[in-house]
Amino acid sequence: MLTEPRIQSVLSIVGPTGSGKTHLAMSLAEHARSIGVTVELISMDSALVFKGMDIGSAKPTKTEQALVPHHLIDILDPTEVYSAARFATDASLLCTQIRHRGNIPVIVGGTMLYWRAWAFGLSTLPKANPSIRNRLDEQGELIGWPLMHKRLETIDPITAARLMPNDAQRIQRALEVYESSGRPLSAWLADGPAIDGRAGSILPDWVRLISLEPNNRAQLHTNLQIRFDEMLKNGFIQEVESLRSRHDLNPDLPALRSVGYRQIWEYLSGDSNWESMRERAIAATRQLAKRQLTWLRAMEGRNRFDPYDPAQLLAALNYCKTYLQQN
Repeated sequence: MLTEPRIQSVLSIVGPTGSGKTHLAMSLAEHARSIGVTVELISMDSALVFKGMDIGSAKPTKTEQALVPHHLIDILDPTEVYSAARFATDASLLCTQIRHRGNIPVIVGGTMLYWRAWAFGLSTLPKANPSIRNRLDEQGELIGWPLMHKRLETIDPITAARLMPNDAQRIQRALEVYESSGRPLSAWLADGPAIDGRAGSILPDWVRLISLEPNNRAQLHTNLQIRFDEMLKNGFIQEVESLRSRHDLNPDLPALRSVGYRQIWEYLSGDSNWESMRERAIAATRQLAKRQLTWLRAMEGRNRFDPYDPAQLLAALNYCKTYLQQN
């Protein structure tokens, strides 16, 4: 995949949630304009693709989107499903189209499974089996997905360890792969490039990767807490209330399993109080950041910068500027 853009390298800005990826990308785009170059940003975020999910996903503002061309934002309704495979296809096509326009594509985001699919390709997994899938759906509805997750732990503990107990879609797929092939999902993925921190992944030579990785984990946690509280002040509750007012949405949809949205949905359903909702949402955000950092640390050849160190953040921007000059 990504055949034509491989002639020229592709810059990617990645990092855990709350690490300042959008700020760095916008600073790069501003510098590009000053030298007569147009940068187009390709969002690599599993929540930004959905319409109506703006505050909780930290979506770039309308002003930011007007200043710099953005792609793969607001392309789906929350009832729809987006996948790593689709991102890989979409991002590859966009890189080609942007280069044809004489502009420079930059991938920005933190959904690392999307990253793997785009940069390395996906393993050839067994095709979906509707009869097995329907049966697993019925079982999940009957006994609950946490118990289905327990079943997955006995079959494929590696996959189970990286999934949340209520992640119905991914638990179902992992169980389906095992039942249809007799092999756990983790074994199928192990046939392809290493992905989840258990082994290193050497970057393809056409990738230029900037990884924003805070050295001070406590500071990251504090910033994530502050950011979530700001989201609440800016109307996050009202945003989820608006989604709940739609009769075609439910908390088991992939879009609404996003961090923050699930916890607020449960709060509005009366399943938790305010303090519990806030604590669980912040804890889930920290867990997400931890998983993202695990992926990143396994990538050999990344250019790592601490976004909380002004000197290193400037060095990251200078790296981006040098990249523009060379491309």
